This record gives sequence, C-alpha cells and structure tokens, in this order.
Amino acid sequence: MALFRIAMAQINTTVGDLEGNVRKIKWYIRRSRDLGVDIVTFPELAITGYPPEDLLLKPDFISANLKAIQDVASECKGITVVVGFADRNEDLYNAAALIHDGRIAGVYHKIFLPNYSVFDENRYFQAGEELLIFSLKGRKVAVSICEDIWYPQGPTRDQALVGNAELILNISASPYHAGKGHARERMIATRASDNLVFVAFDNLVGGQDELVFDGNSVLFNQSGELIARGKQFEEELIVADLNLSDVFKARLHDPRRRKYIPVLRKSEYRMNLIHLEDLPSKGKPEISTPIHEPYERVEEIYKAL
Repeated sequence: MALFRIAMAQINTTVGDLEGNVRKIKWYIRRSRDLGVDIVTFPELAITGYPPEDLLLKPDFISANLKAIQDVASECKGITVVVGFADRNEDLYNAAALIHDGRIAGVYHKIFLPNYSVFDENRYFQAGEELLIFSLKGRKVAVSICEDIWYPQGPTRDQALVGNAELILNISASPYHAGKGHARERMIATRASDNLVFVAFDNLVGGQDELVFDGNSVLFNQSGELIARGKQFEEELIVADLNLSDVFKARLHDPRRRKYIPVLRKSEYRMNLIHLEDLPSKGKPEISTPIHEPYERVEEIYKAL
C-alpha cells in the first residue's frame, strides 16, 4: 500500500514582513523534508501576510513578494510545496505557487474573491479562471484557496469530478468568530463526502488588526471522516499519511459520478493539468497525526482574545 505523506504548516505570518515570513516558511519546509513529507502546504498569502490590503497598491512590495516566492522555491529541493503569494500578470491575483524540487511548476489564481464583511478582495485582485490539478506518484491532486471551497458547485466539484482529483489542498486565511470552527468543519466534511475526495484545509493562525485567525486546520477523507485536526490559536505542523487508493474504491460504488461527469465535461473553468516527476524515495520516520479537541466555548473565546 503506497501512502502519500502530506503536511499542513499552520503558521502565524506577519503582514508586510516578507523576510520574516520567508524565514519561517523555509524552516517548516526543512522540517517537513526531514519527516519524509511528499507535499507541504502553507496558508493563503503566506508570503505577504494576510490581509496585505493597501500594501498591494505598492509596485515595489509586489516585486519584493515575487522575489520572495523565488527565494522559497530555492529551498524546495526534494519536496513539493504549495504556498500563498500575490501573483502579477496583466493584473494582480491572490495566488498559490506549486513548487516542485526547487522550481515553480505552476500557479493557481483564486476564483471566488470574498467581498463582504471584513473582506474586500475585489478591490485588489482579479479573479482566476483556471483550475490547477497536478499528478505526482501516480495520483492527482488539486489546489484551491479559501473561499473557493465554500461553494458546493465551485472549483472543488469540477476538480474532483472532471479533473479526477483524489486530494484537494485548500490554503486558507479564514477568520475566527465564536462557533466558526464547527461550522467550517461541517462544510469541509460535506465537500469531501459529496465529491469523494480527501480535503486538506490549511488555515492561518494569529491576528491582524481586528481579525483573529484560529488555525484549526483539518483533514477529511473521502467519506467525510475527520482524520486530523490542528490546534486552535497555535502554530503547528500537522502531518498525515493518506491512502489515496481509497478514493477510487469509494467512487466505484457511487453512481452519481457516472450520471454527472458527462454533464460537467462542459465545465466553465479551464483545466490546467501539470505532471510532476517523481522524486527519489525518502525515508519516512514514524509520525503521530493529531486530532486536537477544540476548546470549550468560553475558553475558546478567551484564547482568541
């Protein structure tokens, strides 16, 4: 049984501190490589910190962030990494870099930009139009960013049903409010079970201005069962071994896919499939996958403050 070892780096970034954020990201990459991890993820806009707001209106800051993502790539020999940054093309995008063995192999642009409550991403970013799926070790893995996974008919559905992804990597900066973790877990479990796909949700931790990010990163299997949960309000590297062949077994017993796949062939999104070369086998030391219990409501609010 070939296992896929993934890690979610649940980190506390600092808005505008590109050097400090890069230093922290590199440390977690080295730690992941030592643990024999195949793929490690980092939260949304981890390079810039979240939310960078009007820093995104400064061309020099955008250029420095692009230089920083190349600096991170140089640390990624022998491992695959997904990390959030601000991408510049004809416009500016909330993006995730897919880095493989020291080079940027692909870039995903966030499709659903929140523009309500504390969010005003339409002010700074253009929405993406293309799904990213990559193959590694004979398995298909998809990348999405935060809000993308909240919509039942959004990218997750097409990545799993049309792109045949077996694992969704969602990098996020989802703010905390009382009870948010429970509601978020119900949503992610539903996406996983509805689409018969593993979902790794890597959330930011820490605070910025009036926002608090609770971490509480989670991993669900194709049946919507929780298999890992990070700590609340603390940095952590969450590591787990996945048997992605379980996805194909589950899909054999689901007639819904046979019904809906022909319909979804006409997906509104373009599909970018990237093939990554397998890396030399590495030792995989024994790991312990955490399922931390959430705090009771009053203690949770106290910790958030």
